[in-house]
Amino acid sequence: MTKYLISFPSSAMIVPQQEMQSVADAAHAVTQEAKDAGVWVFGGGIDESVPPVMVDGEGTVIDGTYPQTRQIEGGYTVLEVPTREAALEWAAKFAAACRCAQEVRAFAYDPAA
Repeated sequence: MTKYLISFPSSAMIVPQQEMQSVADAAHAVTQEAKDAGVWVFGGGIDESVPPVMVDGEGTVIDGTYPQTRQIEGGYTVLEVPTREAALEWAAKFAAACRCAQEVRAFAYDPAA
């Protein structure tokens, strides 16, 4: 089975404040469905109030991040499913719950890890 990252940036989720609770409830329901199906690995949102840092090979901490990843934020889910089609089906469920399109990416399998 392959692990898939299903994600969206915060800016894609345009929901009126008065509807946020119903969106959260819908997303939690899909999350529970994935857990019940045994495909859930991890999920959560990036805490945008905590600035990113980089750590080099000697342990030095540097404020900031790579220029190409400055905009990493939003919600992320990792599922382990048997096919890409299954990942797309789950992404559609999360898209409906969150009211925004979801990006789907497969993790590469490393047999040595």
